[in-house]
Amino acid sequence: MARTKNSKQSKGRSGNPAKAAAPQRTKRRATARDWIGGARLRTLTLGVVPVVMGTTVGFVDSGFAGDFGGFLAKDGHALIAVLALLVALFLQIGVNYSNDYSDGVRGTDEFRVGPARLTGAGLAKPRTVLTVALTFFGLAAVAGIVIVVLTQLWWLLLVGAAAIVAAWFYTGGKKPYGYNALGEVFVFVFFGLVAVLGTEYVLIDQVTLSGWAAAVAAGFFACAVLMVNNIRDIDEDRLAGKRTLAVVVGRPVARVLFGLFLLLPYVVLLWFVLLYFRTGFTYFSLLLALPALAIGVSSRKPRELITALQLSSFASLVFGVVLGITLAIQP
Repeated sequence: MARTKNSKQSKGRSGNPAKAAAPQRTKRRATARDWIGGARLRTLTLGVVPVVMGTTVGFVDSGFAGDFGGFLAKDGHALIAVLALLVALFLQIGVNYSNDYSDGVRGTDEFRVGPARLTGAGLAKPRTVLTVALTFFGLAAVAGIVIVVLTQLWWLLLVGAAAIVAAWFYTGGKKPYGYNALGEVFVFVFFGLVAVLGTEYVLIDQVTLSGWAAAVAAGFFACAVLMVNNIRDIDEDRLAGKRTLAVVVGRPVARVLFGLFLLLPYVVLLWFVLLYFRTGFTYFSLLLALPALAIGVSSRKPRELITALQLSSFASLVFGVVLGITLAIQP
């Protein structure tokens, strides 16, 4: 009788303890709040910061004899900068929905202990989430094409196509590189180098040493945000077979890398301070970065690591905005 009772209790449950403990798919449908959450607004600084940096660095290195407002008014610079911002934001949102879709259909989110995902939790049909992701990729492409038409830099079409393809294969396709410890490479290249240098180039037709410095700083911030997110999910990703860099190197090394990624932008900042003294005010963003660092390297609780992610993201935003303002007001 005891054996029969145990069999009934275990009926319908997985023999894998991890799967047995996994959250059940919900019966409710996605609300507007769920869709907004799926956009992962806290990560959108990764799109804002490099465009702000690229625009202001382009201004100070353009040799424009006038104020920042005059620079934006010249040759449609303001429109091009706004379009570059839209490309970055639409691409970031598209990546977030694409990740939701791909992780959901692969079953990776079965092990999640954090906020429910649209696909993994059954809040929305996978095809619907995919359609939304592709829509944002399409919007990014449209904004990029307008930039190309305005600047006549037709080779940028290849850069834009590469960015969209890389965004999709981060977690999509048969062999997603985000599952093989290359996610940080993607964000460093596309949300650091490409976004900053691309913005600078479409404005002033050149890239400069200050542009490279800003690009590296933005790239490291993007890596820090991704790393602390992956530290939070390290146990679940390991169970799901998702080999992020955090999973590959282990939690202790991942914490060290997070600290390096978060603090290296402040080393790069010395370049700007030596050239433009007022940019030193950007160091005040350490008031956000240091608490993020303390939490990220010491805490194991998902809720605290989410706080570290939010602080890291906000620190990058303050860094980019303050650096941009201090560059824009240079005499």
